Amino acid sequence: MVQLEPGPSLAQALFELNAGRAIGLPTETVYGLAADGTRPTAVAEIFRIKGRPPAHPLILHLAEASWLDQYCINVPPLAWHLAESLWPGPLTLVLERSSKVPDCVTGGLSTVAVRVPSHPVALSVLRAFARPLAAPSANRFGAVSPTTAQHVVDDLGEDVAVVLDGGACECGVESTIVEVREGQAKILRPGGITRETLEAMGVEVASGDLRASPRVPGSLESHYCPRARVQVVQDEDLEGAAHRAKGHGLKVGIVTQRSLRQSTDAEILQLGTSPEDLARGVYAAFRELDRRECAVIFLSLPTSDGLGAAVADRIRRAATRVNDGSD
Repeated sequence: MVQLEPGPSLAQALFELNAGRAIGLPTETVYGLAADGTRPTAVAEIFRIKGRPPAHPLILHLAEASWLDQYCINVPPLAWHLAESLWPGPLTLVLERSSKVPDCVTGGLSTVAVRVPSHPVALSVLRAFARPLAAPSANRFGAVSPTTAQHVVDDLGEDVAVVLDGGACECGVESTIVEVREGQAKILRPGGITRETLEAMGVEVASGDLRASPRVPGSLESHYCPRARVQVVQDEDLEGAAHRAKGHGLKVGIVTQRSLRQSTDAEILQLGTSPEDLARGVYAAFRELDRRECAVIFLSLPTSDGLGAAVADRIRRAATRVNDGSD
């Protein structure tokens, strides 16, 4: 029986984690499917529940930056600077792994992705457990990330005994993944920490071919997919695209940040006006339109500056269907 806890239930969470099982854990980005990141049999539970390919690396969640000394080696000064400045928070660093990190966490790579989440429930569990937690998003592989505890229960059901309820996620999109090399920071996945934030700190943000970088979570061409087909159109063509799809007998959903001037026979979800509003709401909007049994979802891309870069990345991947999104 799934237990949807109204708040941090440390005793039950620790019991499950110590037994080698996975729990649903809130973070400021999305809800994670968390298990003991130092125990291969526990990590295997994550892959089993998600249906995740074993070569796809996981993020290791730490309680504080000082844990880097145990689980990473040869940490560059810039990585320490980023950790001390932006942790706890939605920043993941890709660093050389120590021998304490199992191969199953890294997909066999010599690097490991690490971060310190800022959600108080996640931090409470990490501090009490006193070991890192491997925690990808708590959904089936390739599907929409969960931003509430109920989303986790809806997705994973009886596969997860305990889901800690920490409310709706503050950020709403996953962490920014950064590789530090030769005094530069390369963004491997845009997320809750923006390029502008890094540059404002005086950090040189490198550009280049991401294919030469380590594999990281959420980097597949098709990812974050609802059951409905996602189509990106120009903002001014939302109503026209909906009208054309309705003409083909499809039930249509629209995600927008503005009031639509024309009435249209579609399921319309209007989010707030800021990039932060869109980031917090886009995954929930996908899920709600799936619940309403829409066949297609139309939306436009936000501007690529600030948090809009992360949201645009997720929308593009959701709109790229490979084998109908089954990965």
